[in-house]
Amino acid sequence: MRLTIDKPGLAKSLAHVASVVERRNTIPILSNVLLTADANELKLTATDLDMELVERVACTAQGDGAVTVPAHMFYDIVRKLPDGEIELNRDAEQERLVITSGPAQFSLQTLPADDFPSLSVEDLGHAFKVPAGDLKRLIEKTRFAISTEETRYYLNGIYLHEAKGESEGKPTLRAVATDGHRLAQVELPLPSGAAGMPGVIVPRKTVQELSKIVEDEDGEVTIELSPSKIRIAAGRVVLTSKLIDGTFPDYERVIPQGNDKQLEVDNETFSKAVDRVSTLSSDKGRAVKLALADGTLTLSVNNPESGSATEKLSVEYEHDPLEIGFNARYLLDISDQLEGETAEFHLADPGSPTMVCDVKDPSALYVLMPMRV
Repeated sequence: MRLTIDKPGLAKSLAHVASVVERRNTIPILSNVLLTADANELKLTATDLDMELVERVACTAQGDGAVTVPAHMFYDIVRKLPDGEIELNRDAEQERLVITSGPAQFSLQTLPADDFPSLSVEDLGHAFKVPAGDLKRLIEKTRFAISTEETRYYLNGIYLHEAKGESEGKPTLRAVATDGHRLAQVELPLPSGAAGMPGVIVPRKTVQELSKIVEDEDGEVTIELSPSKIRIAAGRVVLTSKLIDGTFPDYERVIPQGNDKQLEVDNETFSKAVDRVSTLSSDKGRAVKLALADGTLTLSVNNPESGSATEKLSVEYEHDPLEIGFNARYLLDISDQLEGETAEFHLADPGSPTMVCDVKDPSALYVLMPMRV
């Protein structure tokens, strides 16, 4: 295998595939990336046995061939090389891949391409296309609420499923994530071909990689899935992943329906005020108290170890006085997702979940559990 390839394109692709590879592996070949030269294209493949990422980059190849090299070391070398052409040459006798760029030359130990594992995929049953921007929106507006608690593994991802729309009742593709303390839900009109799809839980790591893939993509993304696997094709990248084998909880039960106290506040002003007063909150609790009365919101923190802080904001609130506490970090996370200038809170009482709506995006809603303060 001998080829020349442009450094920026190779570095960008290696950044994608290397992020799939775990830095610590008991199986040596899982630390490697598979390089396959075919015609005028180099295919890079990485896997951790739960997920496989394949990306293709244009190159000028002299003959076909395949080899595996340590993924992170290869990426570190390539990204440090100057822009320009890189030559890759496989030395089969020495079991080395020689990397040449100008006066710089590196030689990497290789492992046989035939030993590289492949993520087997059965018939994926359902296939549909989604604009990359829409998929990015589903991911970015929900991923912050994914649980990191491994014991409740069924919450360690985004629940992607067919649902009835919140407003018009039409079928939608809905993404939901929750960690038990907060919930994020976003939806878009159901794409053609998605009707009857199984509800699937896309793992957190897969969500992270998918976010990188669609970041710069402008066209459509093809999604294929079955109850156990999902495959996403975007441009020259194909991501295949196992799904979380578990049952996502009935999240609709925790979405409040009778919250009759509405608060409207300028989102930027609110988030900055929360950030300021929470400076004094304890790292463990991060609790901020919201006191509402007569068109005024008073944010306060009382920390016996460091002191106290208060800040008052003018808001639209025409109901009985109410005091309720929230985790400041959770408030800021939700505030960051709102597109409109106004944050709209629907409250009930100090012990019940609060719903936060995006005035500019009715397809998104957030639920936040209160804290004792």
